[in-house]
Amino acid sequence: MSPEPPPDLVPSETPPQFPQEEDYPFWGYLDLLAFLLIALLGLMVAAALVSAIVSLTHVKPLYVELPAQFVLYGFLLSMLALIFRRYYGRPFWRSLRWTRPPGISMGALAVTGMLLAFAVMIASVVLQTPNIKSPMQELLSNRTSVLLVGILGVTLGPLCEELIFRGFLQPLVIRSLGVAGGIIAAAVPFGLLHLQEYGYSWRHGLLITAAGASFGWMRHRTGSTKAAAVMHAAYNGVFFMLLIVQQTTLKGR
Repeated sequence: MSPEPPPDLVPSETPPQFPQEEDYPFWGYLDLLAFLLIALLGLMVAAALVSAIVSLTHVKPLYVELPAQFVLYGFLLSMLALIFRRYYGRPFWRSLRWTRPPGISMGALAVTGMLLAFAVMIASVVLQTPNIKSPMQELLSNRTSVLLVGILGVTLGPLCEELIFRGFLQPLVIRSLGVAGGIIAAAVPFGLLHLQEYGYSWRHGLLITAAGASFGWMRHRTGSTKAAAVMHAAYNGVFFMLLIVQQTTLKGR
């Protein structure tokens, strides 16, 4: 009769558990560096393709840049999923905490996002944010453009941006800088990303950064990136609805 194997060599029937909080986030700054290098390469390729399409079709650059941005987002998230699976054997959505937030409804999150939008409008008046001619104004010059951008702005935009900034970046910098520092550190590049759309106006950049910090606070408070995305979608939705109303009113005069 053969001897029994030592207990530590007996296969366990218990499946591996999801990483505990002390192990989270399980990725590090080398992963962030790899992601940034991939993003830089993707941005260069996307810029070259946009330039080629514009020169061949003679359409306005902004109408090509917008879909190219979301294709780039999809590529980056795919690469992030590959990093998680290849090097850590971790699931993508659960790792980025794309989960239903406990203790708060989706409706309450949407209301919070709408209230934030009105608070940003008030802050814009206080800061005397200039009404400058910007690429975003050109893109939203007619109702069709507003509808198309609005659909993307309340669906794919919040989804992709929150996964990257609040799902991937924020937990890492919070571990290094603390909660307040980490939320701000994730919000600053979020604001810089949108700066070009508003003609590099620092006031617009400051307000967008503040909105990003609010999304980050919700992400940290609920532990859910989905919560931040719903709040973000409702926030964007308010501005797009006001633009539609404004254009409809002007057209009726």
